[in-house]
Amino acid sequence: MSVSTSTGSVIEIGHPWRGVGPFLFAVHHLDHYPRGNADLGPAADISDRPIGQDFGNPSGWSMYHGEQVPGFPAHPHRGFETITLVRRGVVDHADSTGATARFGGGDVQWVTAGHGVSHSEMFPLLEQEADNPFELYQIWLNLPARSKGVDPEFTMLWHEDIPVLERDGARVTVVSGAYEDRVPLDPPVASPGDGPGLRRRRLARRPRARRLDHAPGHPAGRDAAPPLRARRGRRRHRRDVRPLRSRLGPGRRRGPDDHRR
Repeated sequence: MSVSTSTGSVIEIGHPWRGVGPFLFAVHHLDHYPRGNADLGPAADISDRPIGQDFGNPSGWSMYHGEQVPGFPAHPHRGFETITLVRRGVVDHADSTGATARFGGGDVQWVTAGHGVSHSEMFPLLEQEADNPFELYQIWLNLPARSKGVDPEFTMLWHEDIPVLERDGARVTVVSGAYEDRVPLDPPVASPGDGPGLRRRRLARRPRARRLDHAPGHPAGRDAAPPLRARRGRRRHRRDVRPLRSRLGPGRRRGPDDHRR
């Protein structure tokens, strides 16, 4: 519902937050997860929850579509972008292009879905001796018609590289746009957020995505995104996805029987 005023319109936000084009909507997840178990899920009884559709936030947290680990197992996106900022806790990302990352603590993930990608976003509860507070913001941004058929691309903006301005007790984190003299990191190459000189800067400094690989049979691998048939150019973005150390632990190359997370 919207109400017109002399200065514009007042829109009831609701959940998810409704957007005005090109913004589709935004969501804010705030979950006070308990301590975790050996399977990276909550060390609590979830037998009375509607597993697979747990959105009611009972006891201050939700499983969402996850059955063992909270989060969103493999699902498709097409024709838009997602921009995800994780303030507390961590997210394990895996997608059908083979890109994976574990991020949190102020990191931002920018995904341009383009002509289509399947990905999963799971929220592993890493702490077994303490609670696992979790907070995430995500914006869905519509792509213009000319960009809806581009190859999907995955870019990580690590928190230590994101410009920040602190003044008079306030802290502004510049993820996109610009604020005074703070210039943001570059979005994915396929993103329509372009401008003079931006593509040259992209070639000079692209933030590296990092890999996270689990051992074969690891329970966190059960909700991974399934592989899709590769198309020419589909993996172009993987020049930035390297088998490096995860920010939360060592990575390794996958074997043929490994599960992706």
